[in-house]
Amino acid sequence: MKKNQEEMNIADNPLYHDTWKLLKKYRDVVRSRFEIEYGSSIEDFLESVYVAGIDLSDRSIEHHAKCIERSHRMLKLLDTSIDLLRTKHKNGENYYWLLYYSFLSPQQLRNVEEIIEKLRPHIRDISFRTYYRRRREAIDALSSILWGYTSKDSIDILEKFFPDDKEAREEK
Repeated sequence: MKKNQEEMNIADNPLYHDTWKLLKKYRDVVRSRFEIEYGSSIEDFLESVYVAGIDLSDRSIEHHAKCIERSHRMLKLLDTSIDLLRTKHKNGENYYWLLYYSFLSPQQLRNVEEIIEKLRPHIRDISFRTYYRRRREAIDALSSILWGYTSKDSIDILEKFFPDDKEAREEK
């Protein structure tokens, strides 16, 4: 009973939903309209802007460049977090493949059956129920990496290590 309650709390957690939204948009951001329109990757564009010392005083160009840079930083953060999950978590390799075929692969698979078929070489005996359960676990583990130390459940731990921060917050 307690485990079911914990699983429900994970799915209700807004950080879970933030990670879910981020993963759902990953393919679109990677294959951004910018790359299609300008024939250049975000990295190449930003590098050329900075190297050229282009004045971004035009508000529309400045806004566009900042949006691209923000998207690029978020992708880098997500990629680094996924790599950390893959290499450091006890189920990291399985979680990586679950996330890869569900959200990260360049080509979106048609349905869950196709995802499960792609997962079979990486995860033995995977059923629909196992897929959904393990995908939720993978997203939760990724959420912990992305947002973990700012989440409510980590504050007590942080306060034990940094008691001065708690006093400073209480004074404000």
